[in-house]
Amino acid sequence: MEQFDVIIIGAGITGSFIAHSLSKKECRILVLDKNADVADGATMANSAIVHSGHDPKPGTLKAALNVRGSRMYKEICEKLGVSYQPVSAYVVATDEAEEKILNTLYKQAVERKIPAFFVSGEEARKNEPNLSETVVRALELPTTAIIYPWEVAIALMEEAVLNDVQLKLEETVKEIIKCDTEGFLISTEKGSYCSRYVVNAAGVYADEVYQMALDGFGCKDAPCCKIHPKRGEYYVLDKLKEPLVSRVIYPVPGPSGKGVLVVPTTHGNVLLGPNAEYIKDKEDVSTTAEALEYVKKNVCKTVRNIPFDKVIRTFAGLRPSSDEKDFIIEQSPYIKGFVNAACMESPGLASAPAVAEYICGTVMKEEFSFPYKKQYKRRKPMTVVRNLSDEEKNLLVKKNPDYGQIICRCEQVSKGEILDAIRRPVGARTIKGVKKRARPGMGRCQGGFCEPAVLDILAKELGISPLDVKLAGSRSVMLVEKMKEDRDDKI
Repeated sequence: MEQFDVIIIGAGITGSFIAHSLSKKECRILVLDKNADVADGATMANSAIVHSGHDPKPGTLKAALNVRGSRMYKEICEKLGVSYQPVSAYVVATDEAEEKILNTLYKQAVERKIPAFFVSGEEARKNEPNLSETVVRALELPTTAIIYPWEVAIALMEEAVLNDVQLKLEETVKEIIKCDTEGFLISTEKGSYCSRYVVNAAGVYADEVYQMALDGFGCKDAPCCKIHPKRGEYYVLDKLKEPLVSRVIYPVPGPSGKGVLVVPTTHGNVLLGPNAEYIKDKEDVSTTAEALEYVKKNVCKTVRNIPFDKVIRTFAGLRPSSDEKDFIIEQSPYIKGFVNAACMESPGLASAPAVAEYICGTVMKEEFSFPYKKQYKRRKPMTVVRNLSDEEKNLLVKKNPDYGQIICRCEQVSKGEILDAIRRPVGARTIKGVKKRARPGMGRCQGGFCEPAVLDILAKELGISPLDVKLAGSRSVMLVEKMKEDRDDKI
């Protein structure tokens, strides 16, 4: 049976940051995730904002770790070679009552040493012409940034794997009990693993994982947080000739969160959303007409001239909310060596690097005091053809003609980029996996043109039948049966 120093359950943004942090040390690390890829849960479906830290309630872990995490992101993204764009943000008020909330947010920002200042509604509309006429005042937060969340998580995990972290996907944890020697014995449907320590970063399932450990260690009556999945639904706008907004536009926050936002993305699209709806099913990421209508109605209160005829996609994500109203990051008082990183709802993405720092440097400082590695390997960033100059493209294509064959016309993604996405240390194994890494299918036609070609490339690279290529995991079938003899494929 394989022995590890630390097992991390969950390969979302939190688990990936923790794995990356520990990969710098001389220890044996295993990451387990029930999904078919890194960042397939909440990290895959959120607003993609590095919030400045102005909003969380004072005295909470959310407040402290959001501020710290937002200040860490730029350097981390530069080292990983992934997208990071400081874009600023407006929190906008439309009446006197909302202006009072702006004043509170401003005071919190000042206390936390976050740059912030007021602008009038008129001045705000000069900078953002599509702001609603009802906006009377705005609080500007210039350190707000946007990232490409799953790109960051995948890059972190790639670098962790390059430095000997083991990653096992599609392995759902079934049991956590005491190991014969010391620590934990974790069983999945595919195998069993022993570890001295466990970090629970299982997203909406973190409460169930913790309860499993409590049961396995004879602590069934110990209190366990209860996670309530909160679904948020979004519209995605096509790339526009003239930008709808250049900043993140927040309404004033309410009891259920930051409200319905307008968010520019790192690739030129715009996100509209989310709503906030508590649901029971932890796998239900369907969208509903009612929720999307709610998003449309509320987003129009802050931004006008929204071209809803340019919507190319809708999607939903689940946030791991709880009655605690704060992150739960602690070593269990009932099970020594078991660490919870639970209830990581907003601002979980912005806080993630600080969460890893807090766990490894404070919560488990003594336990994780492994020596640092003498040599550490850095990942090579992906080549993105659409970002190159004509001269750079010509040189690249001369060296490797695959980069001259465009597979996705909407996003200008080449065959070379798709092959790179598959061949990397944490390579794509599904249609969705390629889409997350290289963006074929992210554009206007949503894969209508390029998806069959991506399927063929995956089949050839993985050495499998096209019938065995999956959309997102082992149960997501793309093709059912062969209708005619294979053609001579030139892809």
